[in-house]
Amino acid sequence: MSLPLPQLTSPPREDTFMQGVKDCIPTLLGYMSIGFAFGIVGISSTLSILEVALLSILVYAGSAQFIICALLVTSTPVSAIIFTTFIVNLRHFLLSLSVAPYLTQYSLSQNIGFGSLLTDETFGVAASRIASQGKLNNRWMNGLNITAYLCWIAACTLGAVLGKWIQNPEALGLDFALVAMFAALLVLQLQSVEKTKLTHHLSLVLYMVIAMITLTSILPSHVAVLVSTIVVATIGVVTDR
Repeated sequence: MSLPLPQLTSPPREDTFMQGVKDCIPTLLGYMSIGFAFGIVGISSTLSILEVALLSILVYAGSAQFIICALLVTSTPVSAIIFTTFIVNLRHFLLSLSVAPYLTQYSLSQNIGFGSLLTDETFGVAASRIASQGKLNNRWMNGLNITAYLCWIAACTLGAVLGKWIQNPEALGLDFALVAMFAALLVLQLQSVEKTKLTHHLSLVLYMVIAMITLTSILPSHVAVLVSTIVVATIGVVTDR
């Protein structure tokens, strides 16, 4: 009597690396347009194509990369550039804290990888998934993060290569692509929220708008983002039922 052969089962479709790649696709238009615009700005800031590519690989943060170019043009000391980049990117600490509770089953090295490649956009996709399914998976996270990372590097490098032929990216609407992408992510996240909590979530969005408008009048924008996020997140935790 022969024993039945064990059946090989693949992980659920929603937990696979490829599903993470697919879920990243809606954000790639924003990555490509903003990355392409950065490549153009980088070249106009006297950076070489290799330097643009290295900034994209090592810094991997659109707002910080634009600021670095602006500071380089004004001959800002390296120490000031490093400190400014640290402050601007400090929000990623908050993003990582938000997803960390859903990745505690994985090793420290894997979590460092998740956090290192987590961006505003991939966080938005991950937050939508948490809202709809209440969990995250390492294969899915890697598919999401690696796809976004490679796309960003390619877009920035391509922008640097072709930058000398495109002098005005705003004329093509590239400056609005990031805003449009975040708006789409917000709509997707609100669609997955229970109807009983929808009013609560919308009120938090309103609080965030009010906080940003108020704080940007007295604080630098990158500091206002951090303070507003902390204040509104605290309100959200306290008032959540």
